[in-house]
Amino acid sequence: MKLVHCAYEPAGSGPFPTIFAMHGWGSNAMDLQGLAPFIAGGSFLVICPQGAVEVEIGAINGYGWYSMRPGSQPDPDKVDAAVATLSEFIDEACARYPVDRARVVAAGFSQGGMMAYSLAVRWPERFAALVGIATAFPDRLTALAGDRDALGRMPALVQHGRADQAIEIARARKSVEALRGLGIDVTAREYDCGHEVSADGIRDLSRFLEERVMRRRD
Repeated sequence: MKLVHCAYEPAGSGPFPTIFAMHGWGSNAMDLQGLAPFIAGGSFLVICPQGAVEVEIGAINGYGWYSMRPGSQPDPDKVDAAVATLSEFIDEACARYPVDRARVVAAGFSQGGMMAYSLAVRWPERFAALVGIATAFPDRLTALAGDRDALGRMPALVQHGRADQAIEIARARKSVEALRGLGIDVTAREYDCGHEVSADGIRDLSRFLEERVMRRRD
């Protein structure tokens, strides 16, 4: 498999409802893995891939999905290449792990959330739900959106901190509007926190997954 990754696998033989959880800029595959036992009671297989771009952050390097500079737009070709690599990884992971392919969730934090948006909006037929945490909807993505009927069947959860200084909450609110403009059923939640995953956010994420994914009927 092309991407370094880690996985949390529930007890039992599966197949399991599965979350592909993408980390933020400068982090790594382990960043979101520790949350897995607390999401919906640990009932989801959680697969956390690691971006291929090394980010110098001090004594150790972090990772990102594509290069970015503050105040400038990323190179669309590099973004598309990263999305293609991640899409291929998901196919490989679904073949390797006990994934319930009817209950696959694209989720991500910050830059990883932008990757989750890019995957799920382009290929909504592959995902049962979409989750964006402390992130923003890429402006060019609307023009790349996939099948509208499939988008209408894929619910989304958008979570953001009111005190987020890395990605202002106005961008999250704009993201909600963009997703709804594509016909996606969006649940939006705001919290009294910064650029982070909050305890209330985990609670609301668990409820969303239990109601919209675990109980899904195809």
